[in-house]
Amino acid sequence: MWDQFQSIILEFGWRDVLDISLIAFILYKLIILVRGTRAIQLLKGLMLLLIATIGVRQLGLTAVDWLLRQFMTIGLIAIPIVFQPELRRGLEQLGRGKIFVRTSYLYREKDLKEVIEELIKATQVLVKNRIGALIVMERETGINEFVETGIRLESHVSAELLINIFMPRTPLHDGAIIIRGSRIMAAGCYLPLTENPHLSKELGTRHRAAIGISENSDAVAIVVSEETGAISLANNGKLTR
Repeated sequence: MWDQFQSIILEFGWRDVLDISLIAFILYKLIILVRGTRAIQLLKGLMLLLIATIGVRQLGLTAVDWLLRQFMTIGLIAIPIVFQPELRRGLEQLGRGKIFVRTSYLYREKDLKEVIEELIKATQVLVKNRIGALIVMERETGINEFVETGIRLESHVSAELLINIFMPRTPLHDGAIIIRGSRIMAAGCYLPLTENPHLSKELGTRHRAAIGISENSDAVAIVVSEETGAISLANNGKLTR
């Protein structure tokens, strides 16, 4: 065994170093590309499926092996469809030369108490004046694809800023605000609308967008109705008033 290992080391040339380095670089960029998006959760699922396939093959479980291979085939076909936003963004970055630029995601220490206090102050004013608002709080599942639809702010959460953004006739009042940790990442964001046919027809666009983002991720969305001034909370595809 030592002789085999020594033989491999002796035959290891600069081409092998280049080959491994390129593979490592591509994998690193792939992880950076999908990190902070819903795709990372799906990628983890595929990796677990691959590990399970290898495990049952080693154990000789023929029927389970066949079933998992069918799932893997379906998964490989579904990848271009499921990862379409990430693939598109990657190709755009490649075209702009940004794929080679180091990207860092700053996940700051959450001061949850301060954020909640500012949200309470802001919503009290919004409710009193019946100003419509949609505020999304990102959790474990990244929603960068929706952050990118709005105007980047990356500002500290404050009641004054939240109120000013949602004031009528301001440029960003129609879209959603997305909060990550203690930062307002973006405003004027477009969110996916729920397609649940069992919801009340009286629900407006903000409420449907709030439910939609909670269906597509584990984010929590707060809605203030401009018609009634009522506050609603969307979580796991359900709306609580």
